[in-house]
This record gives sequence, structure tokens and C-alpha cells, in this order.
Amino acid sequence: MKTEELTNNVLRALDEIRPFLNSDGGDITLISIDEGKHVKVRLEGACTSCSVNQMTLRAGVETTIKKYAPQIETVINVM
Repeated sequence: MKTEELTNNVLRALDEIRPFLNSDGGDITLISIDEGKHVKVRLEGACTSCSVNQMTLRAGVETTIKKYAPQIETVINVM
């Protein structure tokens, strides 16, 4: 998968998960995709102080990204 296609797929995944984050006062931004397999995102708004943000990152965000881009190995939240 080319870089542009990979980026578009990750952005589509974030667009799918964003309404759930928005409903709780949060949001998410794509920061980078490194080596075509490591995604860095920034959880924003209420998500930054939420006690379950790591569970949201793994169970929601990472799962959704991997659905659109199976070659992604890790999803990391950067502050």
C-alpha cells in the first residue's frame, strides 16, 4: 500500500471512530505514520484526562485503524 493510500485509510478509520470520541467531549488527530506500520495520534479534549483513554486507544482506535490498514502494528498516543 502506497503512503498516500495508507494515510487516507488511517484517516478514514479516525473519521469512523471520531463521533464516539466527540460524544464524550473528545477528539483525535493523526500525527504521523512511521515506517508504514506505526501510527502516532493525539487524543484531545476530554480524552486527555479520561481514566480509560488507553483502553479507548487499544480497543477502539487501534482496532478500527487495523480494520482499514492491517499492516499497522502499533498505535501510540503522543501528548
